[in-house]
Amino acid sequence: MKHVRPFRIKYKIMVICMTVIILPVLVMTINSYYSSERLLTQNYTTLLNDLAKQTNIRIDEFLKEIEKISLLASNGLSDNLSATHEGSFPIQDFLREGDEQHEIAAYNILMNYIMMKDRVFSIYLYNMNGGQDLFVSPHQPIDPNFKVANELWFKKFMHDKDRTITLTTRIDEQLENKILAVSHARKIHDVTSGKLLGVIVVSIDIKFIEIVNRNLQEGLRSRFMIVDENDKIVYNVNERLIGTLFRDNVRPPESLNVVVTSPLSQQKWTTYLYMPLDELTADGKILGRNLVTLAIVIVLFAAVISIFLSHVITTPIKKLLRNIALVEKGQFEQVEPIGSRDEIGHLSIRFNRMSHELKRLVERMQQEEIEKAKAEMRALHDQIKPHFLYNTLGSVKWIASMQQADKIVEMTDALISMLRYATKSDGTLVTIREELDNITNYVTIQNVRYYDCIQMRYEVEDRLLDYRMPKMILQPIVENAIFHGLAELEEDGIITIRIQSQLDEVVIEVCDNGVGMDHQTMQNLLEEKPGASTGTNGIGLHNVQRRIQLHFGKPYGIQVESKMGEGTIFSILLPAIPEAK
Repeated sequence: MKHVRPFRIKYKIMVICMTVIILPVLVMTINSYYSSERLLTQNYTTLLNDLAKQTNIRIDEFLKEIEKISLLASNGLSDNLSATHEGSFPIQDFLREGDEQHEIAAYNILMNYIMMKDRVFSIYLYNMNGGQDLFVSPHQPIDPNFKVANELWFKKFMHDKDRTITLTTRIDEQLENKILAVSHARKIHDVTSGKLLGVIVVSIDIKFIEIVNRNLQEGLRSRFMIVDENDKIVYNVNERLIGTLFRDNVRPPESLNVVVTSPLSQQKWTTYLYMPLDELTADGKILGRNLVTLAIVIVLFAAVISIFLSHVITTPIKKLLRNIALVEKGQFEQVEPIGSRDEIGHLSIRFNRMSHELKRLVERMQQEEIEKAKAEMRALHDQIKPHFLYNTLGSVKWIASMQQADKIVEMTDALISMLRYATKSDGTLVTIREELDNITNYVTIQNVRYYDCIQMRYEVEDRLLDYRMPKMILQPIVENAIFHGLAELEEDGIITIRIQSQLDEVVIEVCDNGVGMDHQTMQNLLEEKPGASTGTNGIGLHNVQRRIQLHFGKPYGIQVESKMGEGTIFSILLPAIPEAK
């Protein structure tokens, strides 16, 4: 056989030390890198969320002011805050009268609304009472040829019952420059008669969002957009994308970008702000290079330490191996002590003690073998005693038959059969048929004592008779049923043995119609307690329970059910063991 060179412990220690150090360092390096990336992503996500929310607040303010201006302009009081009807509604007065004085008053109040908010708005007042329209746009020239009545949205608005409408980003045709704007329109009704007087439209250039976003970095501005409920782009730096579908054009893939969304409260719009992951990982790559450098330094340091440790540890082990070789040859006197004070030194001391103890153990085993041989001889001699008892009982049976004492003959014959059954030594398991035959012999003897007052009934499936079970299991239970259940009856007692199969198990029930027992008595029968007695000097029920569970385990054993005056049922659960062929 080819000799295999062993892998020296010195190299094992080096490999283990390197593995123990390198693996954690590798895991920590990778974990630190990815943790830093996740932390960076989380921080940027939080930052983008905050920026998006702040931007939304500003945009909501603009949209809310558009609605406020239309509401105040159509229903608000004049500058003198008169409580009378005259002069309290200058816009409505202009739409009703249409003269120059009311036009000037309406123009001034609309201009005041615009300038008061310090915003660049355009306000269009369309007269539905037959008078002229009024346009206020301080920064954009008005197109006088534009007719709002031809616009589809205006026709639909006039047809609907809605009082207000907000128009998403579209070209403001009322202005000559045709800029993109967001508009809010409101119908103006006479406060007294409820008649429709006109429509006020407040328009704001979509570039107001650039004013809101001027605090954002230049890169983030190009990645900011607003999408309406129909997934159409309301705002984007690239004006050509406005009005197109968001999902078909610039929707950023979330696997490659940090994307945050935030809904606006004034409109069913959603703002999107995103940043590519490649830009976030730039700092992470620098950290990754630093972590790799640190890992290489730690690995080199680990290699030096492992070599030193392997030398320190293996030197006393080599001495211990030499001592073991001497012990194998029986040369205990030549064993050298190891001066190490660590575990190897203690191991050497223990090894020497173990060697001496092993020698004493061998000597003791030899002595036990001698004692065992003597015990076997004694057991061989003791086998003569049952044979002598068989012969004596046979003589008693012969004398009883000569004197025609039939009961004595029957009882003696049953006792001989029981004795042979109890002393047979061909294994610990017997067939159910043999166990029931032993019960028949036992009850025969007891009926001599109780004047045939005990009746036995058997309800057994024929195929179960050849199944195997531990020997001497049923006799203690039947004995208990007779002494504790039937002995005090004034009429005949009946013991029924019922054996049935249940899946892969056999259930044996021993039922009697005796006086029954209380809970404490049942506990004493199954528990080994000082003073608890089965009423006989034979095998106790606790011993039967213990034998069953030693054979087959805790799930099997005896259970007792009893009621005072109604009898007792002993249930024995055993595994189904067919007879070996």
